[in-house]
Amino acid sequence: MKKLLHILFCASVVSFFTLHFSLVNAQAVATLEADTIALGDQTTLNIRNALNYPSAEMLTTGDIVALSQTFDTATRTQRTVITSFEPGDHYIKLSPDDSLLLVVTDVEVDTTAMEPRDIMPLERIPYSFWEIFRWILLALAIAAIAFGVWWLVTHRKTVQQILGMTEPVDTRTPEERALQTLEELRRKQLWQNGKSKEYHTELTDAVRLFIEEATGIRATEMTSDETVEAISGQWPVASSHLKDIFTTADLVKFAKSEPLPHEHERSMTEAVEFVKQLWQLVKPAEEEVQNE
Repeated sequence: MKKLLHILFCASVVSFFTLHFSLVNAQAVATLEADTIALGDQTTLNIRNALNYPSAEMLTTGDIVALSQTFDTATRTQRTVITSFEPGDHYIKLSPDDSLLLVVTDVEVDTTAMEPRDIMPLERIPYSFWEIFRWILLALAIAAIAFGVWWLVTHRKTVQQILGMTEPVDTRTPEERALQTLEELRRKQLWQNGKSKEYHTELTDAVRLFIEEATGIRATEMTSDETVEAISGQWPVASSHLKDIFTTADLVKFAKSEPLPHEHERSMTEAVEFVKQLWQLVKPAEEEVQNE
């Protein structure tokens, strides 16, 4: 049994080396299916029984381009599709000592033999229904946006009222606004806290604003004397209160005088009386204008 195994082993070794030396001694064969091609055409390079087959990258040079490569195991043949875009004689390197010649011929075009033709007009590409519908929708959307912007601009006040963004309309009369301002000033207790100048400044400002709203006289831009003179020229009855208010205020603001507590209260009382009295004098004229 051992002798039989030994014989089989020796036979397998001999077969292996026999096959190996036969492959080594086999001569590689490289052929081109066509060794002359026109510029841009293709041919196939067949290499059979090679120890080292060249890859597509190795076969690709500046003038030769390997497009694809396959291998037939049955015949041990490598097939490479090659082309060239440069006319002339090109050598395909198979190994440092071996190469194949590929001749690439230029393609000549005889323009004189060609019949001249007019430039063909561009054909209109028919649009589908959905493409046309999409453009219509886009146009409608742009028109809707433009209309919305126009409406918002022209109806800004209406939009503000709907959204509650507008300030409520003040329906109070000038008299009511002035009396409320004076009452708020009284509650601040400015002069009680040592702020006499601020107290009389706000008091005279409230009176000047009332005069401007009730009579149209630009009292906020006039001096104290000019304001008193303007009121006394039309409503002399009310000017006495106004003169006392401005006199006390000017002494505090410019002469740095410090009135007594009752003088502060008197200025407030006279301001309230002046507002009520002047409003009674100008109110009929205001109502006539509204009725007209």
